Amino acid sequence: MKRDMDLVRLILLRVEEQDPNSSSYESIAIDGYSAGEIREHVKLLKNAGMVDDVHHDMDGHVWIRSITWDGYDYLDKVRDNTIWKKTKDAIKDKGLPLIFDTIKTISSAFITAAAEGVANSIIKNGGQI
Repeated sequence: MKRDMDLVRLILLRVEEQDPNSSSYESIAIDGYSAGEIREHVKLLKNAGMVDDVHHDMDGHVWIRSITWDGYDYLDKVRDNTIWKKTKDAIKDKGLPLIFDTIKTISSAFITAAAEGVANSIIKNGGQI
């Protein structure tokens, strides 16, 4: 199995959608991915310290009760579809590895550039947004 960073992102987004006040959680299912692929990627997320409190049943279903601080930091960098696409395209164009550190660095650069553009615009407009 190859690691699929699109699936990693989708799993984190799905877990974030869960109601934290619910006493029950649904197993993670994502269109286009098998239960085995999801289960293996959840293991990768757990080993990377991105999620916590992972459970699975005898049928191979898996669910996650919480995302860690590091998981949320990563997710905040790749949540936006436009940033995610730009990040993946930049990494591919430069022949870089599609790994957490590279993704975080490139997505942070896009976010920083956007924030600097907003800040410059505010300055030009005398503090008005």
